Amino acid sequence: MTVTLTEKAEFRLRAFLRGSAKDGDETTKGIRVSVKDGGCSGYEYAMDVTSQPQPDDLVIQQGSVLVYVDAKSAPLLEGIVIDFVEGVVESGFKFSNPNATSTCGCGKSFKAGDCSPEGVPCS
Repeated sequence: MTVTLTEKAEFRLRAFLRGSAKDGDETTKGIRVSVKDGGCSGYEYAMDVTSQPQPDDLVIQQGSVLVYVDAKSAPLLEGIVIDFVEGVVESGFKFSNPNATSTCGCGKSFKAGDCSPEGVPCS
């Protein structure tokens, strides 16, 4: 499983995680990345802060940031690059997903083939 955080994304996430850490959860606090049905293209990205990953999550260390990947979302996230962009009009995390066959203008939702690796229609 390959998920890549750019230097800017790792810096932003690391600072955010340190600021939100409570005593005792610094070693397990990380970002959980997943995909859910929704958005204007069929799927949308989700990122949540967690110190208690799900039992089947895949764990990836990116520098000093732990990334937990939802196992069901893993095929749709394989090879994704997560960046952080700052601009006058828009700032936030940007997802570059090699599995996406089209993306929405918002950059937060995407379509992959027939909406999943198995070709199941979007719900």
